[in-house]
Amino acid sequence: MQDLSARLLALLGDARLGGEVLPGQRLVAASTELGIRWTFERNGQRIHVELSPAREGARYAARTSRLLITYRLPPSQRHDAAQASAGLALCQQLAPIIARHEDAVLDALEADARAMREERVGAARIRQLRGGPLLVLSGSAAQPFYTLSPYVGCLIGCRFCYAQSRVGVARALSGLPDTPWGAFVDARVDAPEQLALEVAALDRVDGARLPIKFCPIVSDPYQAIEAKLRLSERCLEVLAAAPPRRVLVLTRSALIARDAALLARLPDARAGVSLPTIDDAVRRHFEPRAARIDERLGTLRTLRAAGVHTFAVVQPMLPGDVHALADAIAAACDAASLDVLRGEEGATADFDDPRYAFSRDERWQRERLDTLRDALLARGVALFDDELPSD
Repeated sequence: MQDLSARLLALLGDARLGGEVLPGQRLVAASTELGIRWTFERNGQRIHVELSPAREGARYAARTSRLLITYRLPPSQRHDAAQASAGLALCQQLAPIIARHEDAVLDALEADARAMREERVGAARIRQLRGGPLLVLSGSAAQPFYTLSPYVGCLIGCRFCYAQSRVGVARALSGLPDTPWGAFVDARVDAPEQLALEVAALDRVDGARLPIKFCPIVSDPYQAIEAKLRLSERCLEVLAAAPPRRVLVLTRSALIARDAALLARLPDARAGVSLPTIDDAVRRHFEPRAARIDERLGTLRTLRAAGVHTFAVVQPMLPGDVHALADAIAAACDAASLDVLRGEEGATADFDDPRYAFSRDERWQRERLDTLRDALLARGVALFDDELPSD
């Protein structure tokens, strides 16, 4: 069976990474970690195009008989009307190309899925996989970087996580069972060896040595299975032995403290934790399998004491003393990134609880973000709005 990303690239006919699919539209990246995502670049601007199976009531920019086509802009361009118009036009131009190839590609994927079910490969909730590219070009043209996912799927399983529906697209096309978020993970057990090969190849052509970001939404690099497989640790060892480039790691787990000394060996490492609240009772309600708040803050202090630059990501906004949260971040972090709830996903029942129902309100989320931003700036914490902390 072919690699899923190779199958899906065939939806664009003879297109190849680095080539033009449409006049002036160069395909610079392809990934199946966040569903089906292609990244196009034109005139120094990037647009992500995403595909999903056609379903009733879903929104789309263009469609074929079997697939919906949407676009997503990098964070720095989300409010750019011209880029939004360009994204819509790109989806509409790609639709007839995809339509010509979708039956052959999707039928082949269904055949792969049948073969997988017959081999009973799809039943495992923790799968050990090998093969396929590891680093995926991401970010904007102004701030490009590579994503690195030793794992896809997450046993921490925060129910509001917006990765679950997008990861589910690729799982469905692969013929895997509809397993609840938090109950499956795919481990790339050859990730350290593959990373060494890819970094060596990049160093021959990538003079800028673009940053590498662990945890591009689809998983947590320090979820529980990392204690056994040590894939994130071994990938960091590869990067520590390679020519220097910025490395960024984000987690909800205290396990990252195990690798504090290793991260400190990297000349430009940034390590952070998700910290949507200071109140551990709120954390238990919304993130029952994630590390306690005091553990996360202790982890940040351990990392900082080892010489690692630290940051916090506050998303979504959850209840709790906002000024106490700002104090805790200021005491343990060099920088922070803030964002609001981006859909409830599987957490509807969590937000239905009368104690927390107010926090699902978009206006509350925005006001909370503004209050926390002001509190952090007053405490001298640097804020970053894009996907990487600035210098």
